[in-house]
Amino acid sequence: MATTDLPHDTDIARVTEALAMITPRWNVRILLALSGRPQRYSEIADNMSWLPNSQLHLKLRALCDAGLVERTAHNSRHVTYGHTDRAKALLPVLPLVVTWAEEHLEQPDRPLPAIEQIEDSLTLLTRRHAAAILWALKIRQEASGRALARIVLPGRGLSGVYPPLRQLLADGLVCTDGPGHPYRLSHAGNALGTVFGTLSTWAAGQPLSQAEAHPVWGHPEAAPASTRWASNPARIHAPAPVKAGPSTPSTWARGELFSHAAPAGPSPALAAGGPSR
Repeated sequence: MATTDLPHDTDIARVTEALAMITPRWNVRILLALSGRPQRYSEIADNMSWLPNSQLHLKLRALCDAGLVERTAHNSRHVTYGHTDRAKALLPVLPLVVTWAEEHLEQPDRPLPAIEQIEDSLTLLTRRHAAAILWALKIRQEASGRALARIVLPGRGLSGVYPPLRQLLADGLVCTDGPGHPYRLSHAGNALGTVFGTLSTWAAGQPLSQAEAHPVWGHPEAAPASTRWASNPARIHAPAPVKAGPSTPSTWARGELFSHAAPAGPSPALAAGGPSR
């Protein structure tokens, strides 16, 4: 991301980079499929039969490059893939995303598996400049569009900040009393403190227990009035579940994120904005 005038610019950059590692389609599913012992490529492919081998190979290579998956060649015919220590440390962040989604995203017409809740949430958090704007509003409490442009996009004028601001308004993470009034975090945006604080702690290589002491997100203040989405994020339909399990666990064993079975096979891509839930 571009440099900002925020005091925690390095922190924001780390979180943005961390989100970029896990948000691409199927990455979280692959990480969850690898929970447990290291697996051969054929085992992973069998568990993700709806993902073509060409895509699975590229995804595994990208996750290896990101330092989340480790490829071990035992000999020329025996290669396994497994989590790195960094990936193992990341997994406890995911239940926090599920909890936030269940409390603050628009209620669906059907029960959703936790993996879909994660993917919906990551879609929101990785929108362009979203993290920096949310960070700025958390620090400033409220700010005009002009002030946000100066902080988030210094030297780039006003026009660049309004498209992401409008999207954050539509997604229900930011609110305002109307034209000419300052912007502030909504209840849902303010409640991201646990997710951002923990993800920042992970990105800095610190124990997750230190997340409560995060200088920006560690001590959430009284939240504004609750708001729901005015629009929905793009949806990524779940393929056939790996294993049924309880919905929205605070902790989980392997496969439990794939509760509430969806129809087998890959789903077609949906238009941006997604259908109503």
